[in-house]
Amino acid sequence: METLERLRRYESRNITYFNPAGGWPIVWESARGVWVVDEQGRRYLDLTAAFGVAATGHANPGVVAAARRQMSKLLHAMGDVHPHALKARLAEELVLLSYGRWCPTTPDLNSSAPGKVVFGTSGSEAVEIALKTAFLATGRPGIIAFEGAYHGLGYGALAGTHRDHFRGHFRDQLREFGRFVPYPRCGRCSCDGRSCADLAGIEGRMDAIAAGHPVGAVLVEPIQARGGIRIPSSAFLPMLRRWCDRNGALLILDEIYTGFGRTGTWFATEQWGVIPDLICLGKALTGGFPLSACVGRTEVMDAWPVSQGEAIHTSTYLGHPVGCAMALAQIAELQRLNGVEAARQLGMRVERYWERFPRKLGSLTLLPRNRGLMIGIEIMDSHGAPAASVALTAVQKLLERGFIFLPEGEWGEVISLTPPLTISWRQLKRALDAVLQVLQELTESNPAMVAGREGISST
Repeated sequence: METLERLRRYESRNITYFNPAGGWPIVWESARGVWVVDEQGRRYLDLTAAFGVAATGHANPGVVAAARRQMSKLLHAMGDVHPHALKARLAEELVLLSYGRWCPTTPDLNSSAPGKVVFGTSGSEAVEIALKTAFLATGRPGIIAFEGAYHGLGYGALAGTHRDHFRGHFRDQLREFGRFVPYPRCGRCSCDGRSCADLAGIEGRMDAIAAGHPVGAVLVEPIQARGGIRIPSSAFLPMLRRWCDRNGALLILDEIYTGFGRTGTWFATEQWGVIPDLICLGKALTGGFPLSACVGRTEVMDAWPVSQGEAIHTSTYLGHPVGCAMALAQIAELQRLNGVEAARQLGMRVERYWERFPRKLGSLTLLPRNRGLMIGIEIMDSHGAPAASVALTAVQKLLERGFIFLPEGEWGEVISLTPPLTISWRQLKRALDAVLQVLQELTESNPAMVAGREGISST
């Protein structure tokens, strides 16, 4: 196809993967609701929400209308110099959605708000804002992050991104102020989801790091997304909160993927009753515009000095007016559509679906899990190793049948589903049934691959 050939010719070869056998990637032409149409006119059910962005559906009419109105009125403003009204409104809205609900105070314009905001343009930047904030607030440069973590690819965010695939080529340029400890392996271990024997060992590792390394923050995803839809026990985040309080460190929650209803609450941390010091937001914030935010408790955010006319963290597109308009509309649409409750209800139906979902399929072991509409099916081969080649082949075959999925996990061994929150149960069940059907066909047609004799593919 012309588009793909143009990309082969002009784009860095590192960016787009082209399957030598063909069929991957497809070229998106349009998207609306839960459907994507490619250049050939073929329609696909999107189980990714385009990396979790399209929470209220692709091209949500309310969000699109807000963008159009704003573009015709004020297309661009001046970041940290001359503000526009929507930036102030969105900052207030994000604080009210988070710390305003978690730490309610009597409304009084003469008193401090419970939280404050710094805007960015990407999730990676939101993480870096949080890391800068933690250093200003504690004076300690070190952070503790987790194996399997993905927090972005800027040089600051790479300090907390674990996979060597992203870090290895640039290690000589990195000031590696992050130290990694294991993330709970609930779903593979024998814990009951409420307590976890791994936690004592994790906490011990954190104590050892803090003894020789000045730790100012713990950076964590409440549920690891790119790490393989890894859902920890309910004791994990409370343990981290206690550890941070005991050690004078800040707890930073990366809710870039899990925020805005994905897991059945506005933010995943609410399911464990933990209030972070800083929270990083992006992806579904706008429904399709590069805007992110770091929101934090006021006493923490006020570690930043008062502006003397030049901000020490800013950018040309900070708090972009179109992005702010879309974010306000996206939040309004989530409320109008009752999207958070829809994710919770659908998540409960998925949990019931797992009761009939096989855990063994030929020589494969299947480990399904979900929290709301953050869904993963981990695939292990007969040796107990990640069956990445099976998962990647299944995702390719599902694409051929009109379903867009993504592989997650260090080796791509987890088939993930993070669909728009507007998806129907009928559509979601159809997709889950298709996964099972494709895996059954693979076990019957290619026993060598599913037995783990063809090696592990890496993403």
